[in-house]
Amino acid sequence: MHDPRELIASGPDAVRRLARRRHDLDVAALEAAHRGRADAQAEVTRLRTEMNRAARERRAGPPTEEEKEAARALRAEVQRAEAAAKEAGRRLADLVLAIPNIPLDTVPDGDSEKEAVEVRRGGPPPCAAAGERHHADIGERLGIFDGKAAARLSGARFTVSRGPGARLERALADFFLDLHTAEHGYTEHSVPFLVNRDTMTGTGQLPKFAEDLFATQVGDRELFLIPTAEVPLTNLLAQATLDARELPYAFTSRTPCFRAEAGAYGRDTRGILRLHQFEKVELVRVCAPEDAQAQLELMLGHAEECLRRLGLSYRVVLLPAGDLGFSARMTYDIEVWLPGSGAYREISSVSDCGTFQARRAGIRHRTADGRKEPAATLNGSALPIGRTVAALLEQGVRPDGSVELPEALISYAGFRRILPDGTTE
Repeated sequence: MHDPRELIASGPDAVRRLARRRHDLDVAALEAAHRGRADAQAEVTRLRTEMNRAARERRAGPPTEEEKEAARALRAEVQRAEAAAKEAGRRLADLVLAIPNIPLDTVPDGDSEKEAVEVRRGGPPPCAAAGERHHADIGERLGIFDGKAAARLSGARFTVSRGPGARLERALADFFLDLHTAEHGYTEHSVPFLVNRDTMTGTGQLPKFAEDLFATQVGDRELFLIPTAEVPLTNLLAQATLDARELPYAFTSRTPCFRAEAGAYGRDTRGILRLHQFEKVELVRVCAPEDAQAQLELMLGHAEECLRRLGLSYRVVLLPAGDLGFSARMTYDIEVWLPGSGAYREISSVSDCGTFQARRAGIRHRTADGRKEPAATLNGSALPIGRTVAALLEQGVRPDGSVELPEALISYAGFRRILPDGTTE
């Protein structure tokens, strides 16, 4: 969250530049709301000064009826002005909550993934799309995906995995968690999948993205299904003041993720790339603001290591300002090669949010000189289970129709290959 005074004080050129880069900042509305609150507060101050002056000038002795009436009228005006100031403050706060994070100057300009800057490639060279390569076709032929059953149960954008497919998903989650906890220093958490409005607001999902969330209502209790473990993991530290000597914090969790995918209908309708429910292993780091960029590079390496050990072809791109997530000031996307589509597709986003989420969630750290300042938060996928399964199927399918697993997964899955008839060996 931003301080509106800082945004206005940065000057109209800076604010307009932010609007040009992010495209979802209404500069005129921000300036008008800021003036409205300032005017309302000035009116409260004027009326309180007048009320105090009248009290000082009142003659000795009991007040007259006229003086009583004047005092009552002035108090009523003060109360109305205070209510107006409170409402003006609320309008400004609501507007500020909907303003995205400010991109770093090192982030390139641009509106979409087309302007993303490729940083590097990893893994083996991309394989050609020869024969049956789309993961939906492979999974259905092997009998490990059942889209029809999912449609009967829940409708579109759900899937059922079974047999070796379900075992492969469990193996991936265990492999990722073991890697991040044993080698990368993250502490595993088991967290709620339903959270309240304050928690969603702290990480930036609310109020702006309500239509993308699944919500529940039981009596007067409102809860939201998490779109990513970033939400509960980051908010574990909400309203806390952290000891700088204990930073950085590094958390990980495997959770289901629930996303309405509003506005995404018609895209990626085949297979398991864009579902309403999927599983993901998430990474969250909390550090001092001056360390955020170094922590971003470290977290990016942790996510890449998953792909390297799985032997998958991928690339890393730096997203342009107009394609950043709401809370991010800088994001690397890791895109895995999917030969069935003949393209690289996002498998992980690793983001530096600076102090943006910490301000919203009240996460502070005590500096060396004793001051309490907002901390910095970072998050990244490492990795989503479904998209990793899709990549393993498309890059691992062999001419005879079998799918070979990478060496790193064999001990977790308990098999080396899924055979053409859906059995394993």
